[in-house]
Amino acid sequence: MNPVLAASELPYGLPDFAAISDDDFLPAYDVALAAHLDEVESIASSAEAPTFDNTIGALEAAGRPLARANGIFFNIEGPDSNPQRAKIAQVLAVRLTEHANAIAMHPALFARVDELYRRRAELGLNQAQTRLLEQRYRDAVRAGAALDDAGQAQMREISARLATLTTDFGQHLLDDTNASAVHFTDAADLDGLSAAEIAAAARTAADAGRDGYLVALELPTSQATVAKLTDPAARQRVFDASMSRCARGNEHDTRALITEIVTLRARRAALLGYPTHADYVIAEETAPNPQAVADLLAELGAAATTAGEAELARLIERAGHPLTAADVTFYLAADQRARAADSATTGVDIDDFADYCELNTVLVDGVFAAAGRLYGLTFVERNDLAGYHPDVRVWEVSRGGQGIGLFLGDFYARPSKRGGAWMNNIVDQSRQLGTAPIIVNVLNLTEPEPGQPCLLSLDQLTTLFHEFGHAIHGLLSDVDYVSQSGTSVPRDFVEFPSQVNEMWALHPDVVGGYARNHRTGEAAPQALLDAVRAAGGTEPAHATVEYLAAAALDLAWHRLTEAQIPSDVQEFEAAALAEAGLGSALIPPRYRSTYFNHVFGGGYSSAYYSYIWSEILDAETEQWFLSHGGLSAESGAAFADAVLLRGDSVDPVAAHAALLGHPARIGPLLTRRGLQ
Repeated sequence: MNPVLAASELPYGLPDFAAISDDDFLPAYDVALAAHLDEVESIASSAEAPTFDNTIGALEAAGRPLARANGIFFNIEGPDSNPQRAKIAQVLAVRLTEHANAIAMHPALFARVDELYRRRAELGLNQAQTRLLEQRYRDAVRAGAALDDAGQAQMREISARLATLTTDFGQHLLDDTNASAVHFTDAADLDGLSAAEIAAAARTAADAGRDGYLVALELPTSQATVAKLTDPAARQRVFDASMSRCARGNEHDTRALITEIVTLRARRAALLGYPTHADYVIAEETAPNPQAVADLLAELGAAATTAGEAELARLIERAGHPLTAADVTFYLAADQRARAADSATTGVDIDDFADYCELNTVLVDGVFAAAGRLYGLTFVERNDLAGYHPDVRVWEVSRGGQGIGLFLGDFYARPSKRGGAWMNNIVDQSRQLGTAPIIVNVLNLTEPEPGQPCLLSLDQLTTLFHEFGHAIHGLLSDVDYVSQSGTSVPRDFVEFPSQVNEMWALHPDVVGGYARNHRTGEAAPQALLDAVRAAGGTEPAHATVEYLAAAALDLAWHRLTEAQIPSDVQEFEAAALAEAGLGSALIPPRYRSTYFNHVFGGGYSSAYYSYIWSEILDAETEQWFLSHGGLSAESGAAFADAVLLRGDSVDPVAAHAALLGHPARIGPLLTRRGLQ
């Protein structure tokens, strides 16, 4: 049997990655896709009258070989791409889209689903079954099942082309980000970076066959190196490289991709009866409509812009001269350090906190320890199990003495890995299928020299806790149906549990466990902890404006009709940001259009607002935790039972409101972001 499809004898069904070669994937998909269609045809052509079990339940159980292939390939291609895998991804983008369309638009199958949907009130279904049936019906309609033959043909053409374009966008961005690494010949130009960061830049240059130093780019506009480099010219070079990605007229330019993607999304929305793509997307989210999202962004944007202007004035005063956008990043970091030191009434430097944040110690004595105290989870590293890359580590996760799944950590950056940080599933939990979760967290930390520690900045520390919040959501899942497992919730709710988990990063009961000097083992001084908490307690206005500008840009692109699609990407971007009141030359958006992978290469189109929408829930939940015993098993169990275990088997917003005793309010978010 093809090793991609062979049943794994490893714990929890962990794939035997060592037995799989890239040549195995396409033959495996040939088998898996055909087998899934055979199963679907059997369900659709059944002589039995449709029931929930023989139609919806049967569809949930079908396609297991395909799910296995997807769980393996797409957990390799993102964090460890190569030319062959990139070509496979391009092929699969179209094949999987066509496959999904064939199922969604299968007339006999849709007739069965439609009959069940119309009779759902009389079927005696529980809440999870009702939600699953309704979702199946909506998915089919949104895929074009209710259209006539001509409409379905057009839907197939649009979705297949979009699959190709969005895959191309991600690959263009990865290639251009690697190609845009900034070359320096003199180490003096890198003053401000740590010795480990300079060594990493030298190693990156050597790996590329060049002398000197290569400073790799991160995914967002703002770059951590820009916040540290003392030479203004060096800062500007890195910042310009970041801002110009995929917009230089070379083979990686994404502007033509963007206009075609937006055009096809608008055309698809109109075909399905939606005014715009934003209406099409947000119809499935917890937000009521695009205008409600636009109103929230406008309200926050006005407050953030006012705060941002005051913040910029303070930075200019500190610098003593006019600033460029690259300078703002640098002086903002300096201002945060100074304000944190002032709040601690001592001359501490919050950058020193990295010496107390060694990756493994933070992971075991911070991230895992907090999850243990809240949710009763224990983690045992399984050195006998291997991931998809030598850097990947594997832990077995237990609760109440019972193994519940595996957690894989892939923490270090490499040229084959796309930028950013994310969580993914190799296997989803499902009682129906008898499967336990296998969850992956991917980060892009700088790999240290052999024998040296990996020390985390405050932002990296927060990211580690954030992504593990997604992992907990997947690991604690306890639902019947795989389509409702873990993070399979509306996009504007999915970030909520991960944002909640960020609150524990600097909580006194957590930080005391991991914040030890990596050389001496001494605990972090209280003055330093106070300063770090002061720095992390209120989001800088700069970061809020950056984020809101990107969210507004996403919404602007996707509220266009096909007739309104512009020909000039950058001209439209500037106009959209100006109209939103977020067009500051000194605070560019977190992602410019040409490298906005979330919305043009990923699943966040018309949904990048979801981070701030979820943060409304998160900010009030933080207050709930603090008023219910903080880091306690009782509060953790209540939160898990209301939110984390349920996935999409219940209405997640209603479940959260029941936990709080009322719907979430915006006040705690405004306080957190300094926008009161």
